[in-house]
Amino acid sequence: MPKTVVIDENSGFCFGVTNAIKSAEEYLQSHDYLYCLGDIVHNNEEVRRLSSLGLKIITHEQFMTLRDTTVLIRAHGEPPEIYRIAEDNRIHLIDATCPVVLRLQKRISDDYHAHTADRQMLIFGKKGHAEVIGLLGQTDNTGIVLSSSADIDRIDFTKPSKLYSQTTQSVEHYYQLIDQIRSRYEVDGHADWFEFEDTICRKVSSRAKQIAEFATRFDVVLFVSGEKSSNGLYLYNICKQHNDRTYMLTHADQLDELDLSDAETVGVCGATSTPMWLMREIAAKCAK
Repeated sequence: MPKTVVIDENSGFCFGVTNAIKSAEEYLQSHDYLYCLGDIVHNNEEVRRLSSLGLKIITHEQFMTLRDTTVLIRAHGEPPEIYRIAEDNRIHLIDATCPVVLRLQKRISDDYHAHTADRQMLIFGKKGHAEVIGLLGQTDNTGIVLSSSADIDRIDFTKPSKLYSQTTQSVEHYYQLIDQIRSRYEVDGHADWFEFEDTICRKVSSRAKQIAEFATRFDVVLFVSGEKSSNGLYLYNICKQHNDRTYMLTHADQLDELDLSDAETVGVCGATSTPMWLMREIAAKCAK
């Protein structure tokens, strides 16, 4: 048994996720159920907990069939089409879109509608991610998603472009992409055709530096995250880079598969989609 088990105080839900979960819990205190469009958070254990309270996760296809009911919009946000459908079908929306994401949606929408059709709207983010789908919707789905530098050739460098980023992307990777795109425009003497805005949430991006420092303080690091969390995978890899004895866990039972007999100190941390109660549960079991 480790002599010391410490939970990272900076880990756990970001503000947007906390607000969405609070909204769901408050509604379910006086109602039997509440629909949520997509997983409220990319953590199966937390989704199971909320499901036991009456939260019902639905797909976008299921959403289209609803009438006269209430649906929660999670922190990731949704495209404009969802709001139009809700109005047509008399669906009351509890909009828990993260304020940071909401501001970004508005900036992209205003920018898109203020410029001519030949200006390309670029979005740095994970293809198919809920937030990215919402951002693309602000451009009538005409925007170009760039997940890495390998996607740069999707840009038409004979036209101007404007680049935005999904709020939870890596700052380092974003600026690497900016430099690469700018260089391509400069080759043709059109550097002024390329613009970008730094739209990454610093409360999320600062977690990378914090978690790197945390990982170096322990013999073993237990990183707690849902399997579908892109933020979790990103932060886990940072932990692994700074402490080779980093293990990703999705639930406490996985501790039984690890031999921690030689570890005197264990650090427990997680993603911005990881509930604190789950990290505490794992830390408590590890300390027994």
